[in-house]
Amino acid sequence: MGHGRHPSHVDKWESIPIIGTVREYCPNEIERKWQERWKQQGLYRTGTDPSKPKFYCLDFFPYPSGDGLSVGHCRNYIPTDVISRYKRMRGFNVLHPMGWDAFGLPAENEAILKGLHPKVTVPRYISNYKRQLRMIGTSYDWEREVDSSSPEYYRWTQWFFLLFYKRGLAYRGLAPANWCPDCETVLANEEVEGGACWRCGSAVTKKDLEQWFFRITAYADELLRDLELIDWPEPIVLMQKNWIGRSEGLEFNLGIRGKGEKISVFTTRPDTVYGMSFVVLAPEHTLVEVLTTPEHRDAVEKYVEATKRETEIERLSTERKPRGVFTGSYAINPMNGDEVPIYIADYVLMSYGTGAIMSVPAHDRRDFEFATHYHLPIKVVVAPRGWKGAELEEAYLDEGLLVNSERFSGLPSPEARERIADHMEERNIGRRKVHYRMRDWLISRQRYWGAPIPIVYCDGCGIVPVPESELPVLLPDIERYAPSGTGRSPLAGVKEFLHTTCPLCGRKAERETDTMGGFACSSWYYLRFASPHSQDEPFDPSEVKYWLPVDLYVGGAEHAVMHLLYARFWTKVMYDAGMVDFREPFQKLKNQGVVHAPDGRRMAKSAGNVITPDSVVERVGADTLRVYELFMAPFEAGVNWNDEAISGAQRFLNRVWRFVSERTASYDPDWRAKMGEGTSSTADESIRRRTHQTMKKVDSDMNQFKFNTAIAAMMEWLNDLYGAKVSSRVLSEALEHFVVLLAPFAPHMSEELWESLGKTESVHLQQFPEWNEELAFSPEVTVVVQVNGKLRDRLSVSAGIDEEALKRAALESKKIQDVLRGKTVKRFIVVPEKVVNLVVD
Repeated sequence: MGHGRHPSHVDKWESIPIIGTVREYCPNEIERKWQERWKQQGLYRTGTDPSKPKFYCLDFFPYPSGDGLSVGHCRNYIPTDVISRYKRMRGFNVLHPMGWDAFGLPAENEAILKGLHPKVTVPRYISNYKRQLRMIGTSYDWEREVDSSSPEYYRWTQWFFLLFYKRGLAYRGLAPANWCPDCETVLANEEVEGGACWRCGSAVTKKDLEQWFFRITAYADELLRDLELIDWPEPIVLMQKNWIGRSEGLEFNLGIRGKGEKISVFTTRPDTVYGMSFVVLAPEHTLVEVLTTPEHRDAVEKYVEATKRETEIERLSTERKPRGVFTGSYAINPMNGDEVPIYIADYVLMSYGTGAIMSVPAHDRRDFEFATHYHLPIKVVVAPRGWKGAELEEAYLDEGLLVNSERFSGLPSPEARERIADHMEERNIGRRKVHYRMRDWLISRQRYWGAPIPIVYCDGCGIVPVPESELPVLLPDIERYAPSGTGRSPLAGVKEFLHTTCPLCGRKAERETDTMGGFACSSWYYLRFASPHSQDEPFDPSEVKYWLPVDLYVGGAEHAVMHLLYARFWTKVMYDAGMVDFREPFQKLKNQGVVHAPDGRRMAKSAGNVITPDSVVERVGADTLRVYELFMAPFEAGVNWNDEAISGAQRFLNRVWRFVSERTASYDPDWRAKMGEGTSSTADESIRRRTHQTMKKVDSDMNQFKFNTAIAAMMEWLNDLYGAKVSSRVLSEALEHFVVLLAPFAPHMSEELWESLGKTESVHLQQFPEWNEELAFSPEVTVVVQVNGKLRDRLSVSAGIDEEALKRAALESKKIQDVLRGKTVKRFIVVPEKVVNLVVD
């Protein structure tokens, strides 16, 4: 493979000898060599050429655990590395940093499990993660590394807390909090999953505590509205919309027979107010005790006590039958004076609306089941089409004409909603209002390993923020850091930390001992990467103006209503404070599919089915691991790891190595100048066309995150090259472009092969090949179009047509439009360049 053996006089493949024995492909040797050389050269230092456009590619902020990376984690980090390498080759300044979400419950629980201190485990785990990420060939700019548990970082997390406090967005209040008995700390609503702690899985209970909150509800409308500004997967957008839960409706008061109190209820269906046959209060409602009559008190108290042991998830489950208990009191419908019984039921929550609802069983499923069970009236007030007055067998939820509604009878229900709301507002018995499901973000944690909340309590001055000049409030170094079991942070027992002086009056005071939940640190880290060494401010505004917002954000869907919602909130606060000029931090979001173990289960150390990148790299090399991770399935699809299937990626790279190595001596670096010389054979024309078509295909697939089809195209190209007999100039063009196209996928092998072609500058500094559009033009192919598996049409389309364009072409077919009339397409099944099957209802 000696450098410099590039005879320019050789023209025909038949006359090109394969000289000597091809050197064996030894991935471990090659990969170590190039990883060290890249490190020495600072190859992946962030570019700052002002003449180039920017591209900010970011992975979800990982917390380092003792288990290290699995091949499932690599499904995130390898694709972002590929796209970052590609963008550099496309002429972008690329910011692709990495850091550590090292504060919070995950890191502390891991340390407790190991019987060590987080100050020991966190650096150890970070070191291992970095080793593994370097081992798989990622191109992070490690000069921008950040660690959220370092004082240099959490100083600014505390600074942001003070910003929120000054703007009225951080406040302290007594509230029933989600309490995890195992983690011995409170949890935000978003950290409770299925009634259990998001981290340890323990059942969550309720506890009344003084807590610190961030007023995220002040931005509810913006968080909802600005989802239109970003390119995110629809399921994630829908989850955010549902979590915010905006409801427009009417709030009005109900009198109570024999009592002076009133019950305030909220409804999105004022058109059904005449169908109210009972009222339901949340068990936590303040009026429960007042409204419960003596003969019903025992049953009510038992029911309320039982509800305390239930989670909100359990209470809202549609799979359980709604049950409740009668208070003995009656409410009065302000529209017609009807008296209706007042019940208590766990499916009504104090955290939504007013904690009380008017129940209209004819037009609500849960109310219908409740009324059926307790033999309560079911009065129809919105008539189904063709309704003749018969009893309903189930709740009618659609629109219709009002009946049994006095002066409003006969109106279409949408119009009636407005007319009844107008009427109630004019009589001053109701008002239009908007409610949200989302609650304010509870940020306090009664744990040690987190950013201390920069607040001081003074008997004379009250709540006093720590001056910015005194930040950071350092986390004291203590040996016994585990939860105390008292409901307070271990910091409450550290006298040197607890006792301080008031910044305002200088008298004795105490520090806040709660720390911030880890999501505070991860709500702004993407900004810190723009200027990670900034000393006088959280970030350099000029650097943020250039790099932000993030162009591509990649990670799992598990943070749809936690980190992503919080980061969006922080960004909006910064925008209003004049710190940034954008409202949304992440322009494009991608969620990778989950890699399960070969047995189909989620990889877990306890299950003994975790596959580490270390074991795979040791056996077949990092480049093979990378190619397999990219080729195994579409990026968003879940997949089971298959140790046998990885051999396909290994064979591909071995063929690439052999093909390029065998023909290195025949490579002509002057092939461009000679491309116009002489006549071209049919083989030359065929291979040149394939070369340029593949370059175009790979470029298109890269931009669509279709790494599997890009690799498939290169595999087909290699097959064609192996059997072709072409001139040296055409061969040389193919060799050079093949190695450059392969570089983002298999960076080590590509670098070695590039060097073997006599190149002295890294392959990763080369421009992505430009194809000739005339040569890349694809002839037409015939694609079969099916509807529910039945042949309905044949289309002539360009070879290489992408999947979305093929779907559009199918839908534009007159024959298909005739078949689809009145039907809804549920999904498409596409076999590229062959079949598109429309599945309809």
